[in-house]
Order: sequence, then C-alpha cells, then structure tokens
Amino acid sequence: MIYLAWFIIAFSVIQLLVALSNLMFQQKMKHSNSNSNSLVSILIPVRNEENNIGKLLNDLQKQDYENIEIIVFDDQSTDNTENIVGNSIANDKRIKLISSKGLPEGWLGKNYGCYNLAKQSKGKYILFLDADVRVKNDIILNSISLADKHSLGLLSIFPKQEMESIGERITVPNMNYILLSLLPIGLVLKSKFTALAAANGQFMLFNSKIYTETNPHEKFKNNRVEDIEIARYYKQKGIAVGCLTGDDSISCRMYSSFGEAVNGFSKNVINFFGNSFVVAILFWIITSFGFIPVLISLENSMLTLYLFTVLTTRIIISVISKQNVLLNCFYIVPQQIALGLIIYKAFENKLKKQHQWKGRNIS
Repeated sequence: MIYLAWFIIAFSVIQLLVALSNLMFQQKMKHSNSNSNSLVSILIPVRNEENNIGKLLNDLQKQDYENIEIIVFDDQSTDNTENIVGNSIANDKRIKLISSKGLPEGWLGKNYGCYNLAKQSKGKYILFLDADVRVKNDIILNSISLADKHSLGLLSIFPKQEMESIGERITVPNMNYILLSLLPIGLVLKSKFTALAAANGQFMLFNSKIYTETNPHEKFKNNRVEDIEIARYYKQKGIAVGCLTGDDSISCRMYSSFGEAVNGFSKNVINFFGNSFVVAILFWIITSFGFIPVLISLENSMLTLYLFTVLTTRIIISVISKQNVLLNCFYIVPQQIALGLIIYKAFENKLKKQHQWKGRNIS
C-alpha cells in the first residue's frame, strides 16, 4: 500500500508540473497588423443547428478580414437550419449553402460534410468551424498570421467554454482537466512525438495546399475523433501542428444540460487515454480515490502535500481555461462523479455498439 501511495503522490506532482508548464508557456494569438489578403475559406458542417448557425454567420460577417468565403454544408437537417442560412445568404453573397444528398456508407456525417466542403473551397487557407462557436472580429487575421509565422499545416484552438447550468459546470471542465494535466500543449508544436498531439474540431485552420495533398477527412472518414487523429497523422508526416487553449477570441457553449454533456463527451473521452478503457478507469480511480492510500499509509504531511497538488492543479487549469476557479474547486467531487459516468457511458456504448448522436448511430 505504501508504494501505491507514493505512486499516487508522484502522479499528482506530474499533473501539477504539466499544468504549470501549460500556464507558463501558454501561447496566445496576438493582434496582427498583417497586410495579408489571401482568400480564406470558412467551412461549417451543420445538422439541426437552428439555435446556433445564425449567430455564427453573423459573427463571421463582422470579421475585420473581408476576403473570405463562407460555405455551409447542411447534413439533412430536419429543423429550420436551411432557412436561416438562406436568410444570411440574402444579406451576404460570400455565404454559400451545400445540401447533402445522403450519407454514403462508411462515412460519419461531420467527416463527410468537411470532405465535401473542402472540395468546394478555393482559399489559400481553409478553416473548419463548428456551428456552436462564437468568434470575435479579429480571429481570422490573427490565426492566419500565427499559422504563417510558424509555417503550420494545421492550427487548432480549444475555445473558451461557456457554461450556464450546474450540469454543464460539473461535466465540461473535465475535458480541460484531462487535457491540461496530461499534455504539455507547448510541445504539440515543438515535439515530433505523435503522442504529443492535440486538436479540436471546433476550430481547425489548414493550409489548403497541405490539406489537398493529405485529404485527412477522407482518410479518417469513419473516425469519431478525427480531429485528434488528423493532428497525429500530420505529426507523423512531419507537418507542423499548433494548438492553443483558452483564447478570448473564440468561445463555445457545447451543451445545455448534464445529460447532453455526458452523451457528447462519451463519444471521445477514451481517446484522451490512448483509446484504452483500462487507462481511463485507472485515471478516474487514482484522481477520485487517491487520497485513501495516502491517508492510510503515509504521514499527515504527505496527505497535505497530495491535497495541495490536487487543488493547485485544478486552480491552474481553471485559470488557463478562463473558468471560475472557486466553482471548479467547489465542484471537484461532482466533477469526478460526472467523469466516472462519462467513462461508464462510453464503455456501455462500446458494448452495445450503439451511440446515438443527432438522430444517427455513430458507433
């Protein structure tokens, strides 16, 4: 038991050091005065997004960077999405709509949408956005300037997550916690190791020449975590990948309830752990009950050290992610319970080979 206790303390210290490195070396997009005027293709796959797409299109029409084309791929929406896009087209001829004629066998809907969007794009850069993100008016210019500066084939940004309900507050921060306590984000760009790869499909900016040569959405056409797989694939091929977190220029409210969040995150949570349920479960057990072996086997001072590292890690990650520090500390226990439920839901879906998302089985 004593060896287990020391292992748990060591693991908590490693998490703290990773989080601290992400805070100290956090890269931010700076305001750019670049005179670049290359065409940027903004590509948005949608399915039943009537509550979001109008707001995003409104944000994009206000961009400081004007040489853009905006293409929306409607994947057989059954709500008012198509009409909302149509109204935006009437006000801005830079916006186009493609309607899906059906999903071919072997494809997931979003991946197929991205593939078709890319085929229709003409820009030097292609930017994939999810419909539920909100963007500030300087994000296009600043992101392409950063991509050019580092000669990136792919730049991905993890948006600041907006949360309103208690259900969101005890689920959404778990993804930031896992990512920022296990992965030194700065090494995504600097390291050649594919294990140090991360990306978020909510914002993925590609060099279009490299995208066309690699055709990543077709390569990963049936992968639910195609964003991370594309980042790993690019690193394997020696293509530079950059990743940012907590940038003020982009935000997102992913889910509106506890149930939505559990169902949504269960699609990809295991990928954070190398697609291993064993590793995911061990992580949850250690981070939920690690205090017990420490309390039983070691002196009180070691328990104090352990609790200090756990709490400090949460505080640092909350700061990086621009989340409420006090609420994240207050909700540590419910967040761990929620993480357990997300992992359980992922395991259950795998056994049943059934995961419903927007009216489709994506297992």
